[in-house]
Amino acid sequence: MAQRQRYLFVCTNRRADDDAKGSCSVRGSEEIRAALKEQVAARGLAKLGARVCKSSCLDQCSSGVCILVEPDHFFYGRVTLADVPEIVEALASGQRVERLVLTSEDLTRG
Repeated sequence: MAQRQRYLFVCTNRRADDDAKGSCSVRGSEEIRAALKEQVAARGLAKLGARVCKSSCLDQCSSGVCILVEPDHFFYGRVTLADVPEIVEALASGQRVERLVLTSEDLTRG
């Protein structure tokens, strides 16, 4: 099995709808993951470039929907379905979408 250049772990954790912490699934992470998979495949990035995976909680609930990008080890946060094309374009060009990257301050809030 070939090693891919990037792995995108999309949090799909679900808590109760009334949980104060919220959850990525309630915010649409399953739809975002599906759109990412589809667009990554359409760009031909799925073979070696990138793999989109489900993840349980990534402990960034206040910034959800969140995506962990490895091996670069950064988080995208507050991702919406409208952000997917920009994320895929950045992935294809070896860049990242800076406006979505969580800061160290964001990460300490969890």
